This record gives sequence, structure tokens and C-alpha cells, in this order.
Amino acid sequence: MKKTDICSINNSKIILNNEIFFETPTENFLDFAKEAYKTLEINYPKFHKMDNLSKLAFLASEMILKNEDHSTTAIVFANRSSSLDTDFKYQESINSQENYFPSPAVFVYTLPNICVGEISIRHKMQTENAFFVLDELDEQLLNNYSEQILQSGKAEKVLCGWVELYQESYNAFVYLLTN
Repeated sequence: MKKTDICSINNSKIILNNEIFFETPTENFLDFAKEAYKTLEINYPKFHKMDNLSKLAFLASEMILKNEDHSTTAIVFANRSSSLDTDFKYQESINSQENYFPSPAVFVYTLPNICVGEISIRHKMQTENAFFVLDELDEQLLNNYSEQILQSGKAEKVLCGWVELYQESYNAFVYLLTN
């Protein structure tokens, strides 16, 4: 297996294949994501409705997948906090005295694998996907799992990575594997 593209996002920077692709002085993730979305000239209105974890995964994936056909690309992601950032926002919507009913728009994102679904929908992927919750990035686990998918013939490529977001702390490390 070989890595064909690598994207990392943290500290208000997007780095693609070891070169800074986008950088902004803003420290707020939501502002950073909006600016990156505009700069990348992505046309996907659902982006604005996504939770922050999905936005992070989506931006990193877009850098690698672009507008090519990835219907036979699988996804294997992991993180530490699962969807905890969104879970807290959902709990706040339940506790809010202003809202009698919790927000279904937030509830949709209370599973970490929803970000995988958003990417799959965008790129019409019809393959395997997995989202692991781990204490730390275990690249060997992700690569071994991906290798099994590639060897089984269920996918031609695998988008792998770590997409961790909790409050204003975020880090994405996403790469594409091929045989």
C-alpha cells in the first residue's frame, strides 16, 4: 500500500502534501472553516448545516478527493472524542428553557460516523466505511484495516485518518491509500 496524498488541518492551517495550502489568523474553528470553504471554492450547501466535526473531516477530505470519481473509495477514520462536542451542544438544547424540544438539527450529528456519511454522500461512495474511537492515532490499525478492505476487492482506494475536534481544539490528519 502507498499513500498518494496527505492533508493535515490544525492551528488554522491546511497543509496538503507538506505544503501550506491555506492559512488564516483566526483561532475560532467555525470562522476558519467558513474561510477555508470559501477559499477552496466548494459548492456544497449542506456544509453550512454540518456540525464542526463533520466540517473538519469534510474539508480534509475535499483536499484529497477533489472532484474525481471516488465511488469505489472506502473511508476509515478515528478520533478520541467521538461526537462529544456536538453531544454537549445537543444537551444544552435540551436544558435550554427557551426551547421546549431539543434540536433535531443538532441530534443528527450525535454520532461520529455521520461525518463519514457526509463525505460518502458528497462523493457518491458506495463502499466500506468505519469510524473508530481510540485514545490516540493508531496509524497501523487504520492501515491494517484498510489493507483488508483493499485485499477483499471491496474498494480500490481507502481514505484514512484522524479527525479530532473538541471545543476549539481540532486536528485532522487524512491520507489516501492505494495498492
